[in-house]
Amino acid sequence: MSQSWLLTDVDQRVFVPELERGPADFTGELVRGLRVKKYVLRGGLGDGVDVIEVENGAVRLVLLPTRGMGIHKVFCGDVELGWQSPVRGPVHPTFVNLFEGSGIGWLAGFDEWLCRCGLESNGGPEWNEAGRLVHPLHGRIANTPAHRVEISVDGQTGEISVSGIVDESRLFGRKLRLTSTVRLRGGEPSFSIHDEVTNLSSEPTDFELLYHINFGLPFLQPGATLVAPAVNVVPQTSHSATDVARWNTYGPGEAGLGEFVHFFTLAADAEGRTNVLLKAADDRAAALHFNTRQLPCFTQWKLQQPGSDGYVTGLEPGTNYPNVRSFEEQQGRVPTLQPGASQSFDLAFDVLTTQEAVAAHAAAIEKLAGGKPPRVFERPQPGWSPA
Repeated sequence: MSQSWLLTDVDQRVFVPELERGPADFTGELVRGLRVKKYVLRGGLGDGVDVIEVENGAVRLVLLPTRGMGIHKVFCGDVELGWQSPVRGPVHPTFVNLFEGSGIGWLAGFDEWLCRCGLESNGGPEWNEAGRLVHPLHGRIANTPAHRVEISVDGQTGEISVSGIVDESRLFGRKLRLTSTVRLRGGEPSFSIHDEVTNLSSEPTDFELLYHINFGLPFLQPGATLVAPAVNVVPQTSHSATDVARWNTYGPGEAGLGEFVHFFTLAADAEGRTNVLLKAADDRAAALHFNTRQLPCFTQWKLQQPGSDGYVTGLEPGTNYPNVRSFEEQQGRVPTLQPGASQSFDLAFDVLTTQEAVAAHAAAIEKLAGGKPPRVFERPQPGWSPA
């Protein structure tokens, strides 16, 4: 039997500031280990941020409806997925000035494990000929609160789901809706995300979406490796080209090293399914699964600087590469939705804590790659980035 709790519904004037439920509150045979908790942060830059924690007996997720249904942290036993951002959030969107003159005001709120970039744009900042900022870094969706949030627990299947609806809409502009559902099944060290982007307008609308999934200390340390069924690896810039031969390894933090960004095409099975594996320096790893028919572009972001400045890597499947929007339009990588149409996006995650599990996932990736090494380009390529 499924039970649901409506936490936020702006249309119905519903808002539940606190909620906590455990196995004794659920109906069914598979409720052991299931827990849900809702609270609101007070004080500092996080004042007013809604937080939802869900636990299935194996993993605990910390969700942020106030920040576009992002995921702040993931915990599995002694494994913590996330990163130690200098921002120390979560930060309420009212404290993030996306349209500050630098174009990178988005970074003032950036500290989640998973945040979405989009929906109007998801790449670097872009100015028009008059010098006006038209597309801030990574767009607005991660700093837009959900207007409807609901939690459901099914005691017969042992599944917890959290659903949220976020609108990025304005008069004389795009009218887009993100509907996101996170699912966990009891006792499994894994979870999934199903998103739908819907065009609410009476006219065709284009959009961009990228999942910025970030790993840092203590999980990511020097000696970690990325295992991916890479076909092509292309540096975004000439600076990134100095690291591209070492794209799959992570070295020590170094002040002033700068960021490296590499673009990929990935091998996939006949249905478009692919996966990548981030192996820690020990026996632990995190696996990401997605579909290249939905998210054909994959980006790796490496920021190997001292921990106090943010030692982090981003694994980023997207509809496009995070270049400025006008360039991605020119390359035909910006999808269009007809009036009322929706497009779905599915991701799944596994937290791996044994050598056997890591080896099995690595073998699956090797099978996808067909035993072929990737073609690694020594410099930026036309059509991949404007550099």
